[in-house]
Amino acid sequence: MRYSKIDKKLFVLNRKNFINKMEAGSVAIFKSNDLMPRNGDAFHKWKQNSDLFYLTGVDQEDTFLFLFPDCPYPEFREVLFIRKTNETIAVWEGHKLTPEDAQTTSGIANICWFDDFANHTHAAILMADNIYLNLNENDRFMSKAGYSSKTFNAQILAQYPLHHFKRSAPILGRLRSVKSAVEIDLISQACQITEKAHRRVLSFVKPGVKEYEIEAEITHEFMINRSTGNAYEPIIASGSSACILHYIENNNVCRSGEIILLDYGAEYANYCADLSRSIPVNGKFTTRQKNVYNAVLRVQKAAIKLLEPGVIWKQYQQEVGEIMTKELIDLGLISLEDVKKQHKNTPAYKQYFMHGTSHHLGLDVHDFGLKWEPMQVGNVFTVEPGIYIPKENLGIRIENNLVITASGTVDFMANIPVEVEEIENLMN
Repeated sequence: MRYSKIDKKLFVLNRKNFINKMEAGSVAIFKSNDLMPRNGDAFHKWKQNSDLFYLTGVDQEDTFLFLFPDCPYPEFREVLFIRKTNETIAVWEGHKLTPEDAQTTSGIANICWFDDFANHTHAAILMADNIYLNLNENDRFMSKAGYSSKTFNAQILAQYPLHHFKRSAPILGRLRSVKSAVEIDLISQACQITEKAHRRVLSFVKPGVKEYEIEAEITHEFMINRSTGNAYEPIIASGSSACILHYIENNNVCRSGEIILLDYGAEYANYCADLSRSIPVNGKFTTRQKNVYNAVLRVQKAAIKLLEPGVIWKQYQQEVGEIMTKELIDLGLISLEDVKKQHKNTPAYKQYFMHGTSHHLGLDVHDFGLKWEPMQVGNVFTVEPGIYIPKENLGIRIENNLVITASGTVDFMANIPVEVEEIENLMN
């Protein structure tokens, strides 16, 4: 484990909050992610189920969490199942959690072995009326591939067909969208590591550098600062590639006169940072590049001011769209006539600013969030307007991460260079 130990009080409180939302006579089951096959006998780098980590702090495969808060037998009310290790596993894979380690990490007293889950929980499940099952219900997630929780849920549904089944996601969506002080600190640390990487990039970039070389500098800085690596596939997009929103090839040569759109973030203790910056390869913006850049920056600053408790997501996006519309008119990219003719579902500004302004941030880069409810204290958002002009081979995106507090927003990335003059001075 690269990151500093997290106080188990966080996970004890998270479980308490979840349990308080469960219906009486219910069990809830959470399973860790499986190792995902790559090719041959290799696997992709493993990542814990965010919900299971949120409730236990356990960062290890082959883990179950079983909750039955009003079970007549205390030993079934809160049970953590972990992988039983042996000498062979120790030799080939290294240390695995002991029961004592698991107790210290999670605050759960009753620890059992993963392979004993079915036999150990069967009698308790039969005492319950309802079973809460966990599934990835992120509204941006759509995949044809199966995954661990989906397969496990199918087994439970088949084994206990007369129980009432409920979703844990609506409860966790509400809980996870409001960050505690500890979580805010962890996100802040991820952002601080990201700042170090960005300052490294500003001193490294020059004409002729390869996009993947910049990616290597970023990853290096992440690793030496105890990050577990990139929170997502980094985007290092120079020239025309900056107009491809999810460009991740990172294989072009960066040429003098071009802008590089950078979108990356460190992961620390499973919490994510998400930064976007646009910088000139040769260290100097052209007049046109500067004008477009400053237009995006003005939109970002205005959008940040709109974030406050009670704001409705859809209205927020509409207001940002109106601000962006004015900037695009001033840049000569759209006209007042275009605005008059626009359809309400496809406003004119969308031709140059296609994506949303903000998303929730936390254990996932695109984290759980209740977009249909008013914003509230403890929500962590990105703010990332952009302007993309394919005909000019120019794409600009500027993104910071902020938390809403009772007294305004706190910008985790306030110290990361963003003004044109500051960027140019640091690069030269």
